[in-house]
Amino acid sequence: MKAMVYQGEGRAALLQKPRPVIQKPTDAVIRVTLSTICSSDIHILHGAVPKAVPGVTLGHEFVGIVEETGPAVRSVSVGDRVAVNVETFCGECFFCKRGYVNNCTDPEGGWSLGCRIDGGQAEYARIPFADQGLIRIPDEVSDEEALFTGDLLSTGYWAAQMVEIRKEDTVVVIGAGPAGLCTMLCARLYEPKRIIAIDCMKERLAFAEKYKMADLTFTPDDMDLLEREIRALTDGRGADAVVEAAGGTNTFEMAWRLARPNAVIGLEAMYEEPQTLPLPDMYGKNLIWKSGGVDACKCKEILELIREGRLDARPLITHTCTLSEIEKAYRIFENHEDGVMKYAVYPE
Repeated sequence: MKAMVYQGEGRAALLQKPRPVIQKPTDAVIRVTLSTICSSDIHILHGAVPKAVPGVTLGHEFVGIVEETGPAVRSVSVGDRVAVNVETFCGECFFCKRGYVNNCTDPEGGWSLGCRIDGGQAEYARIPFADQGLIRIPDEVSDEEALFTGDLLSTGYWAAQMVEIRKEDTVVVIGAGPAGLCTMLCARLYEPKRIIAIDCMKERLAFAEKYKMADLTFTPDDMDLLEREIRALTDGRGADAVVEAAGGTNTFEMAWRLARPNAVIGLEAMYEEPQTLPLPDMYGKNLIWKSGGVDACKCKEILELIREGRLDARPLITHTCTLSEIEKAYRIFENHEDGVMKYAVYPE
């Protein structure tokens, strides 16, 4: 089968690999019907994900049809259309039982697909712990609607929840890339007074405004001016909730400067360099910081919201290609060319 393979040292290529097979009773094998490229794939190519294994098939955001199941699989059957969870989790360990599935203690637990074990930028994929890792897609929901369920929408849903948004709050999302935009979509579920998007790319801000993901947008050209503008909108307080979804050189500082005292700041971004927490400068703001990898265990709820028409991330699909064209798609996506937001990668 064809698969997009990480080769180490910033290289990936479309190669031939054996079709995956059932290895454990809890496995399933799916035929991939739609996949996409994620910024985390680019982080792997940049060497920012030390756990990534050269030779692994990339891709952790995909949907498909169940082709085969192990004898212990109960939640899905052959022929089911399924969304794939970005995380592999056993459902039984200390962390899984508490909903912290990103920290599953199984050797294949956490973010494994497309990182430590073969992922979904291929014709077929093996899914460990299929009862947890696969979610049936409702008949009314298309593959395109379901594509971002297991990662981007799970990340946005988790981030919006962790910053404790209340009705009539002012929410700031730093970064209007795909993760930030999905966070805005999910933040809207809490009925905030306003959602403010910040990004250095004006076309991304225009995208957020066009699809009503953000109410107001700003570029971070002048940090002092930006801070004054956010305070002016909030009676001098600052934002009630801030999600940092950019991971830029100055966005960590931006997050705490724009937050009001006692606000919650959620660090959704993956940083490629260490960040400094300037405690003396922020003393007295009594900020609450939350961070980490997404606990992607709300896929069923997300699919129901999609079915109800309350979540729709399809506008993020700005480009399409076939699996045979994925190498070119990687170049375009990595370099932010042609207004790309997300690719939908179809089989041949």
